[in-house]
Amino acid sequence: MRSFLMAVPMTLAAAPLLAQDATEGSGTLMSLQTNLMFWTLLIFLVLFFLLSKLAFKPITAAVEAREKSLEEALAAAKRDRDEAARLLADHKQQLDAARGEAQKVIADARAVAEKLRNDVLEKSRAEQTAIIERAAQEIQREKERAVAELRREAVEMAILGASRVIEENLDSDKNRRLVEQFLSTVRAPKGMA
Repeated sequence: MRSFLMAVPMTLAAAPLLAQDATEGSGTLMSLQTNLMFWTLLIFLVLFFLLSKLAFKPITAAVEAREKSLEEALAAAKRDRDEAARLLADHKQQLDAARGEAQKVIADARAVAEKLRNDVLEKSRAEQTAIIERAAQEIQREKERAVAELRREAVEMAILGASRVIEENLDSDKNRRLVEQFLSTVRAPKGMA
């Protein structure tokens, strides 16, 4: 079919040339040659008819198909560009949300760390205060024990001293009671109380 399409226009194009060769000697360049005009018009019409039946429709269809595919490609490219822009906006929004969430997590972690730090400081202060109070109580107990021990020794020494001074055989329990009564009325020195 293709070789036929190529052969027909060639044959038709050669016909005016053959007709011109036969009448070549009679005309000038600007003279009207009806024979040549007829064959040219006939060839044009036949060629136009053949091309319109065989070539114009497929060429037009191919051009329209190409045009349609280009329009579809442009529309697809526009859709893809719009989709990419939407995805980019979504990703930016998600990134901003993730940054905000990260900042919130960091702030929460700092708050928790600060609270833990304050709790630990408060607990150590409480423990320190308890240790100091226990130590003060222990010191007070030791002081009272030392004072009581000094009183006992003072009583013993006073009894021994009194027994040597008087050199009487007195009842030691009675003497002890007397000295203890005396010492209980006497105040302890300021540095010892």
